[in-house]
Amino acid sequence: GVHAQSDRLYIGGLYQIWRLENVLAPDERANGHFDRLFMPRNAQTVGDVDVHEVSVDKTGRIIFVNTKFSCLATVSVKYGFRPIWKPEFISKLAAEDRCHLNGLAMQDGLPKYVTAVSRSDVLSGWRQRRHEGGVLIDVQNDRIVTDQLSMPHSPRVWNGQVYALDSGRGWVIRVDPETGKKEDIAFCPGFLRGMTIWNGFALVTVSLPRDGTFKGLELDEALKKRDGDPWCGVLIINLQSGDIVEHIRLDGAIRELFDVAVIQGAVCPMAVGVD
Repeated sequence: GVHAQSDRLYIGGLYQIWRLENVLAPDERANGHFDRLFMPRNAQTVGDVDVHEVSVDKTGRIIFVNTKFSCLATVSVKYGFRPIWKPEFISKLAAEDRCHLNGLAMQDGLPKYVTAVSRSDVLSGWRQRRHEGGVLIDVQNDRIVTDQLSMPHSPRVWNGQVYALDSGRGWVIRVDPETGKKEDIAFCPGFLRGMTIWNGFALVTVSLPRDGTFKGLELDEALKKRDGDPWCGVLIINLQSGDIVEHIRLDGAIRELFDVAVIQGAVCPMAVGVD
């Protein structure tokens, strides 16, 4: 996961959550034209917990989806993490990736919604539930808003509505937070993971399948019906019309993208590695 502020980035890695800081003054440029230069300044080691989406609450506390332990968590000075919430149907915090909790929506600086692939409470139980039963959960009251999704990801709150990725079907959707009714907005040619909403536009990422197929998912049949192939890249979608108004297609070594964020006020940012 990625969380972007104007001068700070948080990035979830395999075993750490990284904090990068922009070291340029407003009138400085790196290498002649980069207006942000993000330097890694801290790595909080959380261990092998399969970090997914990452955010920061109104107090500045890191909140992340701890997928392996099926919970929301924050960092700890002493331990790998400190759990702060889990779905009611998860009976025990265990490193078993029971429901594949993956997405986190913040509202007013607090966790509001999460997505999970299923309500399974057994080791890797979600893998047999990929095609249906995906849930959107209201964290603040433990209510399941809808369980009619397929491999959902990346819930987001914008303009009083909830948006999410119905990834197993290939659709960006809008969900009524009261009734759970979903509305299809745009079909995307690839596996959706990662969305941010900016000024009425959704920036979403699509990825290629890991094993060459979307076997068992409606997305597979939808692509065949549309005579299309999956690809990897970023799509920009007008949420009012559902039109894809711009895209960036990535070929070559990059086959998957997980998250996308907007760095407000930046035109041409760059980052450097730890060495």
